[in-house]
Amino acid sequence: RRPLSFCVVGERLCSTEEATAGSGTYIRHGFIFSSLAGCLERKNEDNELPVVSVVRDSESQLLPNVGAVVTCKVCSINSRFAKVHILYVGSTPLKSTFRGTIRREDIRATEKDKVEVYKSFRPSDIVLAKVISLGDAQSNYLLSTAENELGVVVARSEAGVQMVPISWCEMQCPRTHTKEFRKVARVQPQFLQT
Repeated sequence: RRPLSFCVVGERLCSTEEATAGSGTYIRHGFIFSSLAGCLERKNEDNELPVVSVVRDSESQLLPNVGAVVTCKVCSINSRFAKVHILYVGSTPLKSTFRGTIRREDIRATEKDKVEVYKSFRPSDIVLAKVISLGDAQSNYLLSTAENELGVVVARSEAGVQMVPISWCEMQCPRTHTKEFRKVARVQPQFLQT
């Protein structure tokens, strides 16, 4: 259930005899309606009618911007790039997922020509990346993992077990002891999601 103070576009809030219309509202036929989805605010001015406004929820407007560190899940890979869904900006979960692309040349800071996408990521890996541009016509964000702190933070082995990083380019399955290549992130504590 949504909280009582949350309203949707076009919702009738009260009559114009009970309050004055503030921002995010409009008046029609003697009633005040919400002109956007958000939280209802009622402010009382001295002896006058309270002012009713609708304030947009800031989280729903959160977008990955250039320079932001994002947490994303790898959907697919090919020889040139990895396609991801962005799930968090910093530590804030997004209400809707955004698509991103990590190009081969943006995976590592050094030896870019030797990077192989399938040795860096696998589908369903959870990756920390930085937004480097707002992307192209397909509205994909371009992301980079070319810093030590960025890269794979959670990966499952073929046995379905969460793997443990053993170097900057390998993770190991604790059950089968199989090693798999990854672009491993050296995670800073502030980016760990609990």
